[in-house]
Amino acid sequence: MNKSHEVEYCNLDLRFDRRMIRSFIKNLIQEGYSLYWNESDQQFIISVRTGRKLVKLKFQRVGERFKIVGSYILRDEKLAEIMEKLINDTRGHAVVKRFKDRQILIENIMFGEIIRMVEITGVEHKILFEREPAITGEEIAASMKSRRIDERIPVLRMELDYELACYLEALKAGDRSKSEACREKLEELRQEMMTVEM
Repeated sequence: MNKSHEVEYCNLDLRFDRRMIRSFIKNLIQEGYSLYWNESDQQFIISVRTGRKLVKLKFQRVGERFKIVGSYILRDEKLAEIMEKLINDTRGHAVVKRFKDRQILIENIMFGEIIRMVEITGVEHKILFEREPAITGEEIAASMKSRRIDERIPVLRMELDYELACYLEALKAGDRSKSEACREKLEELRQEMMTVEM
């Protein structure tokens, strides 16, 4: 990467804990950058001076962790290298556009690895690299199914508790038909619970 290059980082999805942010700040200081940071309930902002330009990196709070937000255009070679190391270390997702003369190189990064690289010169598009999808359609379907199962288990437990309460109530009242219906429903729910927990 030449100093004349301009790099744009967009669609960033990098997740951090506080320790990683401290390490990132330490790395910037060791590289000789002048910077300051501030933190609020919603976000953590690191302002980095690169020559006469100030780059503000915004980290949004997500629970106990942070997520970098926004798009950033960097003209500083060293800062671009640090940003790319960050994408790699966090196994993050990003679209990186490298501008040089009349050429644009676009890298799609997922889990810290380049999955697609496209070169654009004028009106010409040329795919330089494209990785085969690591996830198959069957794996996506299985993932969706497992997510539905995870959502179904708590509901099943509530249904079991409710049906058990109805069953006990019917037994106390001596209502044989209701208690038999509840017992059958409990058996159905038990079978479903055994299936989803396998």
